[in-house]
Amino acid sequence: MQQSSASSLVSNDGGNYRGVRKRKWGKWVSEIREPGKKTRIWLGSFETPEMAAIAYDVASLHLRGHGARLNFPELANELPRPVSSSADDIRVAAHEAAARRKTTVDEQVGCSSSNQQIPKNIRLSQSQIQAINESPLDSPKMWMELAEALFPDTSMGFIDDQVEMSDDWEDMQHDSLWES
Repeated sequence: MQQSSASSLVSNDGGNYRGVRKRKWGKWVSEIREPGKKTRIWLGSFETPEMAAIAYDVASLHLRGHGARLNFPELANELPRPVSSSADDIRVAAHEAAARRKTTVDEQVGCSSSNQQIPKNIRLSQSQIQAINESPLDSPKMWMELAEALFPDTSMGFIDDQVEMSDDWEDMQHDSLWES
């Protein structure tokens, strides 16, 4: 990564972006100087340089108008607009644009990957939630109930339905791995 001292362009794998820099730990951050002031508006940390760059574009367009130099000028008409010039409102609109950018990139990646697994929402009944909440975290019963709730159509193989629990089961439920 090279940073030009003449401008706020950052050279990275994907190209040059205004108002973006990379932290040592890999996150991309964006901020913008307020016109006519020495202060900056912190726009946030982002997963990709493109997300940080589009966040910068939202702020730049709002603060500098249509003459602003943008990272993605072709998207200027599609960017969310801050409701006011407060730093918080600019930051909210910048994060909205970055989230849209992330969603668009994720959808493109998802279309090209045929074996990508899509997360599922799992709904638990009130009795299942109550059983999980009432069971100690180290209870085998809790783990079995959770497995049955999460994977109802598959056999997890924990306990055969034909086998009965031992008489010590009740005693085992009150034992804890965390107690000494």
